[in-house]
Amino acid sequence: MKHFLKKAATLTLSTALLSSPAFAKDDFKICWSIYVGWMPWAYGAEQGIVKKWADKYDINIEVVQINDYVESINQYTAGEFDACTMTNMDALTIPAAGGVDSTALIVGDFSNGNDGVVLKGKQSLADIKGQNVNLVELSVSHYLLARGLESVGLSEADVQVVNTSDADMVAVYGTDDVTAVTTWNPLLSEITAMPDSYKVFDSSQIPGEIIDLLVVNTETLAENPALGKALTGAWYEIMALMSADGAEAEAARTYMAQASGTDLAGYDAQLASTEMFYTPTSALALTNSEQLMTTMQHVAEFSFDHGLLGEGAPDAGFIGIETPAGVYGSEGNIKLRFDPTYMQMAADGQL
Repeated sequence: MKHFLKKAATLTLSTALLSSPAFAKDDFKICWSIYVGWMPWAYGAEQGIVKKWADKYDINIEVVQINDYVESINQYTAGEFDACTMTNMDALTIPAAGGVDSTALIVGDFSNGNDGVVLKGKQSLADIKGQNVNLVELSVSHYLLARGLESVGLSEADVQVVNTSDADMVAVYGTDDVTAVTTWNPLLSEITAMPDSYKVFDSSQIPGEIIDLLVVNTETLAENPALGKALTGAWYEIMALMSADGAEAEAARTYMAQASGTDLAGYDAQLASTEMFYTPTSALALTNSEQLMTTMQHVAEFSFDHGLLGEGAPDAGFIGIETPAGVYGSEGNIKLRFDPTYMQMAADGQL
């Protein structure tokens, strides 16, 4: 899954690695991990769609699945991969905070109900006050809880966060002592199906804030625009295929479902609570919006408050975040960029 507990070790990159220049090359590696919005990469690699677009631009692209989401981002940050799937928050707090200038090449989707807060025996989020809340600490679940608390005039000081592995979440919730959890699908669906369980807040109430991306090393992209063109072209071909009507689209989603450990009905249910950007035009609407910069300010402030921007960060704006609507934070230390160039090329039919 796309959520994780960050470790300080992710920030310990060598000076040599950080200063090593990118260069024009022909062979590239991208990595992804299992999540509803990233399964298209598995299908595109298996069906030769990625290869077709790589061949068009005379390059080679190897698509690698990494079973551990955190590890995939760590390996990207260490320079083992040229691109990696990750959320907007994770892009800021791991590679960007680690000094690796990174670009969100493709804004793929946002969580629109895939993440939620569940209470046992209570039907209002305000009832969470004074409770222990089990979640994966410092993950987007933690961020979701903080945003939910704000919406009812509470703060993290009004609850006690209990760090809990995602692997244990369903079993822990089944015990008498646990009365509140924040988690993601498919765990969320399992928990809300239990007796006397109420989803009191979810990511559909903060639309566009938990965003899923394909992130590329900025220097590598600048030196190798063919990589950006090939990846973007392949992505939107897959998007068009899986979102169409008919047997071919169903077969594509069935493949993605099975590759992620579920069936077509389960995968389609996850898609229903994910705002997929099936067209570049829809992705550009969010990417170019003022809302994106506001969202990244929320994310940066949460990250700073929880020590995720590095020990030397003096404030939430320490790392500059560049969006089409402007820069949040330090213009002299931009390490995360939302660049619409290639999505715009796709929208204009120029790939």
